[in-house]
Amino acid sequence: MTFSSISLEGLLPILLIMQGIIGGIDTLVNHEWLVRLPHRVEAKREIGLHVLREAVYGLLFGAVAWITWQGAWVIVIGALLLGAIVIDAADEFEENKTRVLPQNERMLHFMLILNLGFITLVSVPLLVEWSQGPTALVVREHGAISWILSALGLAAAAWSVRDLLAWIGLRKKTVISALHAMP
Repeated sequence: MTFSSISLEGLLPILLIMQGIIGGIDTLVNHEWLVRLPHRVEAKREIGLHVLREAVYGLLFGAVAWITWQGAWVIVIGALLLGAIVIDAADEFEENKTRVLPQNERMLHFMLILNLGFITLVSVPLLVEWSQGPTALVVREHGAISWILSALGLAAAAWSVRDLLAWIGLRKKTVISALHAMP
């Protein structure tokens, strides 16, 4: 099989895997190791957006791993994709408002946004095609790609929970700081 023979339905999972890998690198290297976002009170809003984004991507990875969403079900995939776009845009705005990003993080964000554009370009005609069929969830295995997407979906969901706990901790620190600052 050559690259030119890959269908849009085969390309979407590959693009999603790329998004998961690049996003994972950004999270581990920049958010956790270099900047240590979960430990910075001023990053509370950003961490909150990360909770949402990771949950959306976790659902999207899992949803596409084994199933073709047909008929009215395309609304689910369309809503997840739209959610990813809106949350990514809000996160980018928040990051640029509250901190200076390391150069490698800027590059990774560029790659993520570009890849999200490719995901959108591939998804729109697929969703139109899938919407023409009867409303059904059709099993569609992509071989090893399905397993990789499932693993990425679980990792994103777990990281969403982890960031939710960090966000709750940061909220508590904010409240405690505010109480200590009161006369």
